Amino acid sequence: MTIAEFDHLDPEKKKALLQQCCGSSTWVNNMIAAPPAEDLVDLLEIAEEQWYACHEADWREAFSHHPRIGDIDSLRDKFADTAQWAEGEQSSVRQASEQTLQQLAEGNEVYEERFGYIFIVCATGKTADEMLQLLNQRLYNNPEVEIGVAMEEQLKITKLRLEKLFGIES
Repeated sequence: MTIAEFDHLDPEKKKALLQQCCGSSTWVNNMIAAPPAEDLVDLLEIAEEQWYACHEADWREAFSHHPRIGDIDSLRDKFADTAQWAEGEQSSVRQASEQTLQQLAEGNEVYEERFGYIFIVCATGKTADEMLQLLNQRLYNNPEVEIGVAMEEQLKITKLRLEKLFGIES
């Protein structure tokens, strides 16, 4: 699909595609209301502007549309619309040791208890051990810092998914 084709889609179809890229309904609605993009660079800039215009509740809504890192069962069940992308983004988890998977599961629980949302990381290109290391490091952040880190990770994921939507694989 081209940017021009995307710009001329029915709003409901456009909305469905954008929801696959980011689960924040505010961001999706802002993207629908934004002027048409001239090209992918323009669209990514608009996406970023609209993401920064969102608030913490919007960011948390987006986070809730992701499976926990390493939770392949939830990828298949709860997140069927984005499972193919998320599974590809987390592909290194399939090669992780049982110990690393267990530590990710335990770390995810601790993280969720501490911050009130799942550990969100742009998993593309990262091994399970790297993600575990990031999770353990980020547990030491205070909540104000961590929401900013998580928000930036979500933006990276959104941009990668927008690129995939237009046939650009990272």
